[in-house]
Amino acid sequence: MKRAGYGRILLLLLVGALVAAALLSPLREWLTLAGLKARQADLARYVEAHWLAAAAAFFLAYVAAAALSIPGAVILTLAAGAIFGLWPGLAIVSFASSIGASLAFLGSRYALRGWVKRRFGRRLEAVDRGVDKDGIFYLLTLRLNPAVPFWLVNLGMGLTRLRLPTFYAASQIGMLPGTFVYVNAGTQLGRLSSLRDAASPGLILSLLLLSLFPLLGKAIAGWLRRRRIYRGWKRPRRFDRNLVVIGAGSGGLVTAYIAAAVRAEVTLVEARAMGGDCLNTGCVPSKTLIACAKAARHSRADFLGPGERPPVRFDRVLERVHAAIAAIAPHDSAERYRALGVDVRQGHARIIDPWTVEIDGGERITAPNIVVAAGAEPFVPDLPGLEGSGYLTSDSMWDALRGRTDVPARLAIVGGGPIGCEMAQAFARLGSAVTLVEAGERLLPREDEEVSAFVADLLREDGVALRLGEAAARVEGKTLVTHSGEIAFDELLVAIGRKARLTGYGLEALGIDTAKTLAANERLETAFPNIFAVGDVTGPYQLTHAASHQAWHAAVNALFGRFRRFKVDYSALPWVTFTDPEVAHVGHNEASAREAGTAYELVRYDLAELDRAVAEDARRGFVKLLVTPGRDRILGATIVAAGAGETIAEIVLAIRHRLGLGKILSTIHAYPTMAEANKYAAGAWRRAHQPETLLRWAERYHRWRRG
Repeated sequence: MKRAGYGRILLLLLVGALVAAALLSPLREWLTLAGLKARQADLARYVEAHWLAAAAAFFLAYVAAAALSIPGAVILTLAAGAIFGLWPGLAIVSFASSIGASLAFLGSRYALRGWVKRRFGRRLEAVDRGVDKDGIFYLLTLRLNPAVPFWLVNLGMGLTRLRLPTFYAASQIGMLPGTFVYVNAGTQLGRLSSLRDAASPGLILSLLLLSLFPLLGKAIAGWLRRRRIYRGWKRPRRFDRNLVVIGAGSGGLVTAYIAAAVRAEVTLVEARAMGGDCLNTGCVPSKTLIACAKAARHSRADFLGPGERPPVRFDRVLERVHAAIAAIAPHDSAERYRALGVDVRQGHARIIDPWTVEIDGGERITAPNIVVAAGAEPFVPDLPGLEGSGYLTSDSMWDALRGRTDVPARLAIVGGGPIGCEMAQAFARLGSAVTLVEAGERLLPREDEEVSAFVADLLREDGVALRLGEAAARVEGKTLVTHSGEIAFDELLVAIGRKARLTGYGLEALGIDTAKTLAANERLETAFPNIFAVGDVTGPYQLTHAASHQAWHAAVNALFGRFRRFKVDYSALPWVTFTDPEVAHVGHNEASAREAGTAYELVRYDLAELDRAVAEDARRGFVKLLVTPGRDRILGATIVAAGAGETIAEIVLAIRHRLGLGKILSTIHAYPTMAEANKYAAGAWRRAHQPETLLRWAERYHRWRRG
């Protein structure tokens, strides 16, 4: 154990010993109302003769009692009034209690914060963010509320990253009203028969109401802030709709659906095709292409026997892609949403003021809230020679390649993220000679290095030439020039990321920064609290299901925000890279856990031992779980396997509802399935945490039973 760890343990033991000594010593008789009244006359005579020494001793005793969280603060406060009078007693207790509280605060931070952070890092980080923003308001509320134990506030706040000066100042101010009440009651000690007489129910109620003042102050501050934000804008007296949604991708569609479901009047405006990028140029076409590529690879399997396989008809592949789009399109169509009660408009929306949206420069619709869900588009770098080269993006490739009988003979891909890796493997399996260029040293930089290396090996085995650590410099005709050489191509796919689609929506005229993304807080509010951002326009995850997850929060916060506004929780958000095998991820991986300073224990299960994987010749891959040390709580998971996107759903459920590995282990899984890998991973954790002592006693019992 590190020296600092011993220091923390010693501090806790010392505090515990001092508290026990105080409670078991004769001093405990002083911390009762009867004991104080019995000694009041003697104390008064001593104070009269030695006021300064008595005040100093009492001050230090109060500081120690507060710092050690010893019960009896009320009695000491009454004693201050009884022996020093109202104003001197108030001054002594006010400063002594705040100093003692600060010492308890620092002790809690030193001894306990590190332990709490290791075990509850993500929750503590969320608390810290709230403290950074509104810590002084929360602390004042707690200090003014006599129902909240004094010592509990000290220790609890020490676990956060609240600054000591802020803690001290809020404590000094917040405890003053209650201190005054009890010190004043102490001046009338002879009339008190019990502690309940010190503060009447009416007075306690008054203090409870007083504790609401910080919240009232926060509400007033929020009102003033909104006044400042909306200064210069005239809010309509009446509105045409309850909500206007800009963009009919997954985020916009779900937002409009929820609004209509709760009987709100909602207008949905889309300038392009309904369904957004996911349906028309993203998830649906790419996954259809990947499925076709997988079928092509299987058609060349060894067990099919000798003989030439027919070449891939690329035009039929793209016909299949567009057929899939057409089959799903009715789910996202204007007709369906109109039937659900949504006012769907085809046209370009522009925000005129915080409550007004103009469609195609004509009709204007007003609403108290607006949701911007305009999506994203491929990021195209400023690369010399790229314009005019006929380059493709993940948006344009589906129409640009349509009608071609053969796959591109030579395909160059710039970008080693999920899109680049998926398309590289798919086109290589369809017959293209693919070269993938990535400026970074590895693929999929958000994954663990082990996963990046695994995917790199997969692509190489499918024939993809990887040029890692090479940045594209320029394009010359049909040649991509990197810093290390030249790559001839017939088609060039640029897949280095996507950027928020923000221009042309009137956001700049409102003074909203659109340099990178549409900035929004945890409640998805932009610089204007009634304008919300959903999906790729704001991030932080450019995923269809992330946009849908945000959409619920945006809809509820917009329509019912005056009662309560919900923060978006991404702790159980999965993402999948659809290579073969797939890479699925949720929560922490090793890289993010190390970056966050979160302690973890690693559990791993290799698919080579899984019966279903053996049967399908899909033995390459693994389940890797991060769990809290000594417990079965799941911090995150990475699954590399065929169908990993489905298999990880069980882990997502477990994280979301705080079900540990023990619950997964006790769940019956159908045999043979890939999902059994989760159970076997849980079993691996259980074997590593067997109760050895109990098992030894069980062994002795069985030996005794055998005679």
